[in-house]
Amino acid sequence: MATSEVLKIKTKNPDLFLRALKGHFATSNSHSNYYIDVAAQKSRLSEAKAVADALRGYYQHNTIVDTILCLDGMEVVGTCLADQLTAGSYVNMNAHKTIYIVTPESVNSSQLLFRDNIVPMINGKNVLVLAVSVATGRTVEAAVEAIKYYGGNVAGVCSIFATTEECAGYKVNSVFNPKDLPDYQNYSSHDCPMCKKGKKIDGLVNCHGYSKL
Repeated sequence: MATSEVLKIKTKNPDLFLRALKGHFATSNSHSNYYIDVAAQKSRLSEAKAVADALRGYYQHNTIVDTILCLDGMEVVGTCLADQLTAGSYVNMNAHKTIYIVTPESVNSSQLLFRDNIVPMINGKNVLVLAVSVATGRTVEAAVEAIKYYGGNVAGVCSIFATTEECAGYKVNSVFNPKDLPDYQNYSSHDCPMCKKGKKIDGLVNCHGYSKL
């Protein structure tokens, strides 16, 4: 299968990699010629710390963060990022302050919900959105809408991988982008050239990973 072609792009940090499978992959919103595999970064502490370290610089000197909203299972990375942003060893705006780590509930696959006991962690707080990836941007847009609905302030948007520099009116900071995969392509599920050429889908993708077909 096409998914046998696995790429592992190294960085200067020995614990930070971009892993990608090449093929034809489908999400609920789009099709892509790569699956960005972030399972280890979400689950392995050393790699989660490396991702957090790469993102920390965007926010430590000029952004107040009260809450990190973790999408798609990014709680481990979010915890590492909060730890680094509050570390007294760094000169930053959040030093010695606590940061909430929260995840939303999904309603009807498009709207995000916070329960009453979680709302105080959003309302009146500066909330940083942390996603696995930003491609179509629909999940981040839903997160931004929910934060504003519950009275929070969006402090920024960041992710491991992003195909855009802006989403929902906010700059997107990411560890990796299509420059790391020059032939990366993402298409609407209704306008996929691979489908039009009759290329079978190699795997179905969601925030938990992929399943081969």
